[in-house]
Amino acid sequence: MGRYILKRLLLIVPTLFGIILINFVIVQFAPGGPVEQIIAQVQFGNMSTTAGISGGGDAGQSSSANTATNVGSTYGLDPALVADLERQFGFDKPAHVRFFTMVGNYLTLDFGTSFYQDRPVLELVAERMPVSISLGLWSLLLIYGISVPLGVAKAVRDGSPFDIWTSSLIFVGYAIPGFIFAVMLIVVFAGGNYLDWFPLRGLVSDNFADLSWWGQIKDYLWHMVLPVAALTIGGFATLTMLTKNSFLEEISKQFVLTAQAKGLSELRVLYGHVFRNAMLIVIAGFPAAFVGILYTGSLLIEVIFSLDGLGLLGFEAAINRDYPVMFGTLYIFTLVGLVVKLIGDITYTLVDPRIDFDSREG
Repeated sequence: MGRYILKRLLLIVPTLFGIILINFVIVQFAPGGPVEQIIAQVQFGNMSTTAGISGGGDAGQSSSANTATNVGSTYGLDPALVADLERQFGFDKPAHVRFFTMVGNYLTLDFGTSFYQDRPVLELVAERMPVSISLGLWSLLLIYGISVPLGVAKAVRDGSPFDIWTSSLIFVGYAIPGFIFAVMLIVVFAGGNYLDWFPLRGLVSDNFADLSWWGQIKDYLWHMVLPVAALTIGGFATLTMLTKNSFLEEISKQFVLTAQAKGLSELRVLYGHVFRNAMLIVIAGFPAAFVGILYTGSLLIEVIFSLDGLGLLGFEAAINRDYPVMFGTLYIFTLVGLVVKLIGDITYTLVDPRIDFDSREG
């Protein structure tokens, strides 16, 4: 196992480099870089020539910046002003120089400063992390807490009215997009047209600091009910059916029939022999599922409930062409995703020691 882990750790380096390089090249052909946006805003009178410029550094990079001087001249701006904008955003250097400077900074965990918020990328990520962790952790706990027992119950009662009706409800919930369900929850339970039981937005109340520790816990949980419910409703369908099908596949195997023939009780057969084999793929997939819902699954939910999480941070960075935040979060999320994938493989061996990746590679 040690050789396999070492090999996977070594593969992280070229994988990270390749992903960053591909995204960097794609961005070169994307129009509307930060310099062009500033020029457009100046032309339309939405801001002054210096507002919103923080001098974010070397990260990120659009080829449109190379033609920003021509754009400025076309619209009657002083070429010296456009050149100053390029310098402040770091676009006065060739693309390959910017790329290798960015990679070198990333090796020292220097992700630069946001173009528009004038704050370090790591500080922004650390600030948004608790919101996304709260949504992801509570949602996954509910999804696994509901899906695993329900999937086992459906496998044991396969073909019964319970199995049919629960399958119908599961697929109805799966068919409703999470953001539609979120809007429905707001209308019904957050003072829309009917009830006013839960807060509409935010992670905590404005007077959170003045509450007692028990009041803070209740206030936090009170705010989490609707967004977590919206994330959960569509998430447990796949896991429930995966659990059910895994159990059905294992129940029909010969070792289960042998255990039943020896007189073991149904619970002993189910949880002592079937459970470990059937839950292998379900349990091992938990780390990857957590990362997925942490970074991407809650984007619309964060927007609807005004929660400043990592998904919203990445979305705003892409819209605003905030390249240090875009590439910094891409690097961090990719690195975490690769490590979590490795942890998932290790989890396979912990759940079932019979799996040996080293012997498969040898």
